[in-house]
Amino acid sequence: MRVLVSGGAGYIGSHTVIRLAEAGHDVVVVDDFSNAKPTVIGRLEALAGTSIPVHSFDLTDVDKTERLFAHDRIDAVIHFAGFKAVGESVSKPLDYYQNNLDSTFSLLRAMARHDVRTLVFSSSATVYGARPRLPMTEDLPTSATNPYGWTKVMIEQILSDVAASDDRWRIAALRYFNPVGAHASGDIGEDPSGIPNNLMPFVAQVAVGRRAKLSVFGDDYDTPDGTGVRDYIHVEDLAAGHVAALDRISAGSDPMSIWNLGTGQGVSVLQVIGAFERASGRPIPYEIAPRRAGDIAASYADPSKANTELGWYATKTIDDMCADTWRWQSQNPDGYPDA
Repeated sequence: MRVLVSGGAGYIGSHTVIRLAEAGHDVVVVDDFSNAKPTVIGRLEALAGTSIPVHSFDLTDVDKTERLFAHDRIDAVIHFAGFKAVGESVSKPLDYYQNNLDSTFSLLRAMARHDVRTLVFSSSATVYGARPRLPMTEDLPTSATNPYGWTKVMIEQILSDVAASDDRWRIAALRYFNPVGAHASGDIGEDPSGIPNNLMPFVAQVAVGRRAKLSVFGDDYDTPDGTGVRDYIHVEDLAAGHVAALDRISAGSDPMSIWNLGTGQGVSVLQVIGAFERASGRPIPYEIAPRRAGDIAASYADPSKANTELGWYATKTIDDMCADTWRWQSQNPDGYPDA
């Protein structure tokens, strides 16, 4: 298939591009490079062993989105593009609602006009809200604690309604947990702009000397060591899940499907620090800070539906995740070059 990957130069998108190419798909990327560096494309082409057409524009541009579908044969779409920083979404809610919803509307309308009705959507475990039952299963009610999360809830509802309106659609929403790690080559990985919002890239930047120390937000949760527990999933496993979902819906008959992508195992902040110290051979200085508003004690998936229906399993351990993150960060201490 010829697969359009929106946000294909970003962290998860770039790893999925490689997996798609390895599976024999032709890949086209659309990315406005607001959260990615153009230099990633050359690395993707080297790893994939093929050229990758790239369209550089924002999907909220309806005319450019239409022209893309009019001039290129697209069979399916994997939709990653969107704003993604939880904290920023709280301070800039209108920007998040407008960008994430409008880009999806633009994409869906262009897809429908050109009879492209196979879509894998990048959703999130944030749709389970503040006090979910553990482990989280796909039948739980959806909610959110921040505007970013609400955009995921809203887009899932939109996709469900679109699928219900026309049974020619084949749509998957993948609710994934905490993506970490990097490609085994060390050539592509997570390169956040500014101060990292997530734990693993912050720990990696401390280890490589870009940050002095890590703040651990809360050590009094009802968890084994008092720090927050999350379900960390290797980005390579996550990318494989997208390819498995695409294969399943392309051959299936359900207009709308939802799957969790996680390991089913919770790992605490202090356990991540310990694993990263083992991987890097370096100490990770940290201090205990007050809890952050909106954080929950624990979050982890029940991935059994994806295991059964997709034949997909998370294969990599937290030690694998830290080792691959360290390889990426140590080989690219400042992230991707600007040019």
